[in-house]
Amino acid sequence: MSGLLPLLTARHLVPALAGHEAETVAGELAACCGVSVYPRSITAAEGRVYFLGHKGAEKTLFILSRDEAAEFEGATRTCAHGILRACPRNHGNAAALRRALPHTGPVPLGLRRSIGMGDRLGIATPGHVRAVRGTGVAPILAQQSIREMTRTQRTPDQVMDDATWGVFEEGWREGFGSDADHLKTTEDIDRTFAAGFCLFTIDPGEHVDNAAGTDAMGTLRSKLATTPWGALETTEADSRKAFSGPFHLAPGTDLTFSEEEYLRAVCKYGRAVAHTARLYRHIVSISGGKAFELEMSVDETDSPTTPHEHFYVAHELRRLGVKVVSLAPRFIGDFEKGIDYKGDLKAFEEAFALHVKIARFLGPYKMSIHSGSDKFSIYPIAARHARELIHVKTAGTSYLEATRAIAEVAPALFREILAFAFARYDEDKKSYHVSAELARVPRPESLADGELGRILDVNDGRQLLHVTFGSVLTTRDASGRYLFRDRFYEALTSNEDTHYEIVARHLRRHIDPIAKGK
Repeated sequence: MSGLLPLLTARHLVPALAGHEAETVAGELAACCGVSVYPRSITAAEGRVYFLGHKGAEKTLFILSRDEAAEFEGATRTCAHGILRACPRNHGNAAALRRALPHTGPVPLGLRRSIGMGDRLGIATPGHVRAVRGTGVAPILAQQSIREMTRTQRTPDQVMDDATWGVFEEGWREGFGSDADHLKTTEDIDRTFAAGFCLFTIDPGEHVDNAAGTDAMGTLRSKLATTPWGALETTEADSRKAFSGPFHLAPGTDLTFSEEEYLRAVCKYGRAVAHTARLYRHIVSISGGKAFELEMSVDETDSPTTPHEHFYVAHELRRLGVKVVSLAPRFIGDFEKGIDYKGDLKAFEEAFALHVKIARFLGPYKMSIHSGSDKFSIYPIAARHARELIHVKTAGTSYLEATRAIAEVAPALFREILAFAFARYDEDKKSYHVSAELARVPRPESLADGELGRILDVNDGRQLLHVTFGSVLTTRDASGRYLFRDRFYEALTSNEDTHYEIVARHLRRHIDPIAKGK
């Protein structure tokens, strides 16, 4: 009996096909539609078989059924097994697929240990799924900030749809999250909510008073008098009483606020708390009861978040009814883009352990590590203390590993990109925390083709390519054509397994230590 017939008569979601069975059915479907089929994409439910096929780099959603699947846009024809609809991978069909197969859309992840894997190119999700499969770590696969979307000329809908297609291609059914990252305005919240995001990372950095970390006491007292107590829904007297302590975080660990610690916390973060609460309530007002999650992030501020400041922020958010699933302080040490942690690991561990105790005491919520790409020295430390209450956020590292794939499959193009990056670095680095020196990066003409990937193994090379990604993807020549973008995508899509495996191998180095935290 054909392997297709049981699938076409199934009334519920059929367990994922595996191994020989998947390959056999893929062969039958390929004969039916005339294109190669991704075996893991084959999904049977409600009398339909959904699958993704490709001819060259062109990918198409196919639906084989007894009906016409009219809610999907596409052309139909009959075949031996029923009606076959070929559907372009557009926004309408991605939305229809999420309705038909809910596992292709995001869900809140709660307190599962997790990793965010931003996909700036929109084609890395299959590599991300391969990296996380079998680890028990929950993936956030649609993750991008408005700032990054602007640089890559993408929209929230495109970010969401690209994740959906990648999840479908790889047959991932274990759930994934979506993170509208570093949101600052209600307008940006509205755009990402409409696209289906369900985790909203609020960035109130513009409302943080960095000077309060070093101000003299007299200055702090003057600033305290201007605190927006109304927006915080409290008074100075009640606030002081709330932090009189001591707070017994854990056996043998108490936290008590001195006058100075109280003043610095309120003056530095009071307005940021009020702004976060305002945006949280906006999400509630537009959610219509739909489940969502919130992260507060102050990782891009000038000075580290002390344990007392962390306690103040979390305490006040809870008092204001703002429930956070994760919180991203500015940790001690340097979290530069694309390279390992710089700092005293012992000091980091002592501070991180206390931050985790606060998260358990006032939550629980996850400790979120931003600029988390390639911070290999701290993952075991963070996982050991946080255990399940950990979230690591990465993005740029997947782009960097895509350039490694370019170096392997299209070395001439990589040489062009590298030379262009040298010219763009001084301008593009202005909005990034990096320390790369161009003099320490080999010039492209000095390397043989087989040596090009070495540039991705040194800090300066990684940061050079990291901060110039927006220029590489969006710069056009005098005739208006993209300088690199089209050739970049063509090289990767023509060699997609190489791209996926390089990305998966690198991200697995991030995921394995997180998974091992007990």
